[in-house]
Amino acid sequence: MERLFNLRELGTNVRTEILAGITTFLTMVYIIIVNPAILSAAGVPFDQVFIATIASAVIGTLIMSLSAKYPIAIAPGMGMNAYFASVVATNGVSYQIVLGTVFLAGILFLLLSFTKFRETLIHSIPASLKYGITSGIGLFIAFIGLKMAGIVVPNAETMVSFGDLHQPVTILSLFGLFITLILIARKINGALFIGMLVTAVIGYFSGLLQFDGIVAAPPPPVFFDFDIGGVFSNGLYTVVFAFLLVTIFDTTGTMIGVAEQAGLMKNGKFPRAKSALMADAVATTVGASLGTSPSSAYIESSTGVAAGGRSGLTAFVVAILFMIALFFSPFVSAISSLPAITAPILIIVGCFMMEGLAKVNWKSFDDAFPAFAIILTMPLTSSIATGIAIGFITYPLMKLVSGKGREVHPILYVFGVIFIIQMIFFPAH
Repeated sequence: MERLFNLRELGTNVRTEILAGITTFLTMVYIIIVNPAILSAAGVPFDQVFIATIASAVIGTLIMSLSAKYPIAIAPGMGMNAYFASVVATNGVSYQIVLGTVFLAGILFLLLSFTKFRETLIHSIPASLKYGITSGIGLFIAFIGLKMAGIVVPNAETMVSFGDLHQPVTILSLFGLFITLILIARKINGALFIGMLVTAVIGYFSGLLQFDGIVAAPPPPVFFDFDIGGVFSNGLYTVVFAFLLVTIFDTTGTMIGVAEQAGLMKNGKFPRAKSALMADAVATTVGASLGTSPSSAYIESSTGVAAGGRSGLTAFVVAILFMIALFFSPFVSAISSLPAITAPILIIVGCFMMEGLAKVNWKSFDDAFPAFAIILTMPLTSSIATGIAIGFITYPLMKLVSGKGREVHPILYVFGVIFIIQMIFFPAH
């Protein structure tokens, strides 16, 4: 182990790496509950999402561990799962078609990992758009969490209004939210997971949660349950681009952030970047072929780094723990069926994703407004793709009329024109 993962050179040891892996797993294991809860509501069979979530996490994290050798874990990303469900709902298409968009995005990500276009794309898109996209997704999934909890409900006159606090699920959701906030404020490792368990215990004793079992043999996987032809017949090109773009930004930003925290950056560069991005691209492609939304590097990996993790052994431990989780599908299924357990996580993760707003230059209107437009339109239209399109149209336009057109990379002008054409002639959510 020491030689395989260069533990001595990195100033770490097996015990530290194992503890770091356990720490990372506990902070992100909520995804095996939240992801099936969100995607099964969109029509994907629960067992299929459960297997796909764990399979993509294991495969992506193992590649990260053994090839890139970073203490970074991979799993289906938050935000993209909620967007997946909204595409199914707003476009009236089957989940197999939306899985087709994820598969195509994964293939494109794989191909881009071998070229310099990926780097050109990342560098061409300004910080205000990147932060606007992340923050918009944060508001989007927090809004979904509020609706799941019954804290906000539909209203014919005002679109939404405050919910009924006498409803048992809403009461339990609020309790789960506050107990998890307390755990986070106290800096407890695994606060999200522990908060879910505490809420589940209360739900069980209050009769809102029932178990048919805890442990069972893993359900059989379902392969290639996607419809690529439906992607083209329904004109879901913007959805493919949205999945691709957000996955690239989210993954790249998280990987660099965690690597910097661990002191693994070399002269400002990210070594073995191709292998690291390949881990995410493969996980996304495999996940789509089995039945889940795109994967991403998890910022929760930073908790493992804080616990001393410096090598791929940390990620290897995370992958092993995800494998063990395969045998707990009845337990996960029961917890996923009660919105009060998963809704607080969506709300809190939404808050985490707002951090980038502090980095937007709000004093520069031509930078601020496109970010604002993205943040505004994503939750109100229930479409990440629409928010991205609005941002890519308004940013080059604002810069052009402000006399700063030369600051904009030519790629953004191309994308701006494409999005205008798409929104006028081929509208898709």
